[in-house]
Parts: sequence; structure tokens; C-alpha cells
Amino acid sequence: MTGRTDGVFICIEGLDGSGKTTQARLLIHALRERGYDPAYTTEPSDGIYGEIIRKRVLQGDLRIPAVIETVLFAVDRFDHIQSTIRPLLDKGKIVVCDRYVYSSIAYQGAAKLDIQWIEKINRHAIEPHLVIYIDLPPEIVIKRIRRQKSVMETLRTQEKVREVYLNLVGSSRVKIIDGNNSIECVAKAVNDLVLPLVEGH
Repeated sequence: MTGRTDGVFICIEGLDGSGKTTQARLLIHALRERGYDPAYTTEPSDGIYGEIIRKRVLQGDLRIPAVIETVLFAVDRFDHIQSTIRPLLDKGKIVVCDRYVYSSIAYQGAAKLDIQWIEKINRHAIEPHLVIYIDLPPEIVIKRIRRQKSVMETLRTQEKVREVYLNLVGSSRVKIIDGNNSIECVAKAVNDLVLPLVEGH
């Protein structure tokens, strides 16, 4: 990954249904209450490549090989960094990103792709100051998810994805928070990690 810039870059990760999007938005609210002007963004991005991924891959019926899927996410990520993340960080903003390169590592890694290769094609990615993984047992995730057609929503797949995430935590690249608590408790745990970082930056 490439070096950081003037702002603070925070990423929120987790399985689908883990509450990561809710927590990312609550973090934005908490930061604003303290007088900061944070920016929320997400992957897939709102750009042209992110739109293709959402409409054709995630929400559509298109089934593509994991290698192509990984490359598509890497292309979208590069565009996202150049058009959104880096300009915000260069202005000194706090950027909260809902999913980032770690999602590619976890999901495509669970599809048995080489993790070092995934990292290599994402070497342009800016290194975050903090990555938070909201952990939740796959059995609970499956109960929370309402959509039925995605292969990523099978229990075994979610178990594999979680295993990769936990390996990232074990290597100290990611901070873990227990998502099997109330929204308020999880939000407090997120704030306890983020606020000292922001205030000391």
C-alpha cells in the first residue's frame, strides 16, 4: 500500500449484516458532534466502475470468475482513491470508508485466490490509519440477511470470509470489535478506537 496523506483515513469492515454500515454512519455523526467535518464513502464506490459492480455483479445475475471480480474491485478502488479519497485526505479531512481493500482480501481470499496477488494488484491503495473489523458469527449474519440469491450469503462462504478477516486481525493489521452487542455498545467501542487517533493527529 502507498503512504498516507494529511487527513485521517479510517476503514470499517465486516461481513454483510454485521452492522458495519450503521456503525460507519454513527461514527460520522459522533465526529460531527465533536466539531469535526468527516466524509463518508463506501466501496463499491459511486463512480462508474462501482456502479457496474453493484448493478451487474452484486445486485444482478451476472456470475463472473473470482479473478475478474477481484480485478474489477481493484479498478474501482483505484478510481475511488484518485477521485475521492486522496483529494479529501489532502484537504486534511477525516475519511470513513465503508469497506476497502480488506474486503477484497477477505471475500476473494475466501474464494481461494492468492492473497499476496490480491494485495499486489491493490498496491496503489492508501494505507489507512485505522481499520476496524466488526466481528459477528456467521450464523447470526445469515439470520440478519434478507436477500436470498447471493452465493456470498451461504453459511460456509461467510465462515471462510470470517476466517480470513480473523487472520488479518491476528497479524495486527486490523482492530477487532465484537459486533454481537447492542448498537450503542458497538458504537462506543468504535469511538474508543477512533477518537484518540483523531484527537492526537
